[in-house]
Amino acid sequence: MQLGRDISAVVTGGASGLGEGVVRALVGRGVRVAIFDRGEAAGARVAAETGALFCAVDVGDPASVAEGFAAARAANGAERVLVACAGIAPAERTVTKRGAHDPAIFERAVRVNLLGVFNCATQAAAAMAALEPVGPGGERGVIVNTASIAAYEGQIGQIAYAASKAGVAGMTLPMARDLARHAIRVVAIAPGLFMTPMIAGFSQEIQDALVSKLEFPRRPGAPEEFAALVLHICENAMLNGEVVRLDGAYRMPPA
Repeated sequence: MQLGRDISAVVTGGASGLGEGVVRALVGRGVRVAIFDRGEAAGARVAAETGALFCAVDVGDPASVAEGFAAARAANGAERVLVACAGIAPAERTVTKRGAHDPAIFERAVRVNLLGVFNCATQAAAAMAALEPVGPGGERGVIVNTASIAAYEGQIGQIAYAASKAGVAGMTLPMARDLARHAIRVVAIAPGLFMTPMIAGFSQEIQDALVSKLEFPRRPGAPEEFAALVLHICENAMLNGEVVRLDGAYRMPPA
């Protein structure tokens, strides 16, 4: 799908980190972008700096997602691109000093990271399926979801996060197969260590320890590099039903 002024996109988690990088890259290509995020101050900042539309949305709540899409479509037209970057990364072991893993923490991770992706993807796909095909390939839309290499190599204390991201990876192929008849592609990206607000909040000692385990390049990825892959996925029609690792050959150790 050729990106440009006639394309509308929605980016969840677009107020910071990887999502913000995607918003800026899409706007730079002339795409009309709506940001779905709970961080109103950060969302308003990114919207003001880029010209994107900010919608306060809780991706784990289907009604909130529907309201967000209604506002985005009223302003920008129906989306042909959805990029799901919203996510959280709680840390807790299966058994803690208090006892069993807190089920509320596990449930929240799944609600945001997995159910949130599902809510946005299925609602976007329903709208995309009603659009006229565009371009020589006759595409109607592209959905790019964010998994994680933790889906394959979850570390100690990442049971909730890893399980939720494994769910995102697992839904990729069946969703692509479901939507093939509608000419809608689905791809997931599994990023490794990227410089996001979560990583930036770690102490320098922890950051240095993480970087020391990388292969090449021996540094965290930049949101712009994640965004560059999103743009390529949007424009390369042969990318479909795949989870693409973006990790500089990094394989996470147990801890």
